Amino acid sequence: MNLQHDPNKTVTQGAPLETAQQVVLMLHGRGASAQDILSLSAYLPAPDFAFLAPQATQSTWYPHSFMAPIEANEPGLSSALGVVKTLVARLHDGFGFAYENIYLLGFSQGACLALEYVARNPQRYGGVFGLSGGLIGPEKLLPDYGGDLRQTPVFLGCSDVDPHIPKARVLESEKIFKDLTANVLTKLYENFSHSVNDDELEIVNRVIATGSF
Repeated sequence: MNLQHDPNKTVTQGAPLETAQQVVLMLHGRGASAQDILSLSAYLPAPDFAFLAPQATQSTWYPHSFMAPIEANEPGLSSALGVVKTLVARLHDGFGFAYENIYLLGFSQGACLALEYVARNPQRYGGVFGLSGGLIGPEKLLPDYGGDLRQTPVFLGCSDVDPHIPKARVLESEKIFKDLTANVLTKLYENFSHSVNDDELEIVNRVIATGSF
């Protein structure tokens, strides 16, 4: 599947990008849409925030499991990471958002993409929320990312029996983000479904409101 994504296919909600004080870049899951992930903004009452979500081609950022060999998910994965990189640069350089005022939130495949982007491009972000996701790559073959997230709040929330996201990968991702000097909170919800829950949204709201957990 030759997936190529367009960073200009984005949807926004909340405060206009021209006047917003902070922004959340939101990444949807496989088979979903930018509008789907933006619907979470209704649970994040932050009047000075803008919410921005790109749309994946064929509603899929990369074709196979996030734990498949990296080459099996190309060129979709590199294109998807390029979209995130372009949008973060656009927010920073074009609209003047400090990186500390840019948050990244993703669900499922979008969570994996957000986490992978941040691990590959470490600096101080406002916060990173991986809802049912983990770093991308085969078992026991994740790279030594290197770099410094400078205590960026990174939240990893997932079911302990998620059919798509193994518990072990969530914990492996936790260790890597701690090695990248992120401020990490991991919560594994007992026997929960592959979805977003109220506790996760409360944690996101807390970080948005206070800058920490």
